Amino acid sequence: MAYTISDECISCGACAAECPTESISEGTEHFEINPDTCIDCGACEDVCPTAAISAE
Repeated sequence: MAYTISDECISCGACAAECPTESISEGTEHFEINPDTCIDCGACEDVCPTAAISAE
C-alpha cells in the first residue's frame, strides 16, 4: 500500500522532514512520494496540516 499526496498539498514540507526514508520530494505542482522507497510508515500522513496525504 503506497501513500499519495493530493492537490490539497500546500508544499509546506512538513511531510518531507518527517519521512525516515527520504521518499518525499518537491514536485512541479506539490510534494510527491516515491512509491518504490516508501515503507508505508504513515509518519507523513500524521504531520500533514491539510490532510493531503492518504493511503492509496
